[in-house]
Amino acid sequence: MDAKQPPANIDDYIVAQPDAVQAILREMRRVIHEAAPQAEEVMTYGVPGFRQKKNLVQFGAFTQHVGFYPTPAVIEAFAEQLSSYKTSKGAIQFPLNQPIPYDLVREMTKYRVRQVTGK
Repeated sequence: MDAKQPPANIDDYIVAQPDAVQAILREMRRVIHEAAPQAEEVMTYGVPGFRQKKNLVQFGAFTQHVGFYPTPAVIEAFAEQLSSYKTSKGAIQFPLNQPIPYDLVREMTKYRVRQVTGK
C-alpha cells in the first residue's frame, strides 16, 4: 500500500481539490501574492503558504470551508472584522457556502508583511 504523496507545490495542491474549490484557492493565492509580492510560495504542513523571512500566511481547502492561517497576532488585530467567522488561536474558517472575504484576506496579509518586515 503506497502512502499518498503530499503535493509538491501550490499548483499540485489546487488541482487535487474539487473543481468548485479550485477557483477559490486560485483567487486566495492571487490576493495573497498581490498583498505580499516579495514572498515566496511554499508548502508547509501540507498546505499552501507564503514566506518572507518567516512564514507569513497559509491557506487550505476543507470539506466545508477554506482555512486561512495568518498567525494569532493577526487574528487578534482583526477580531472585530472576523467576528462572523469561526476562529481559533491561529486559524480562520471561511465557509464555502458564503462569499470569501478576499479584501479582508488581502488586508490581513499586508498586516502580516508589516509584522515580518518591520515596515
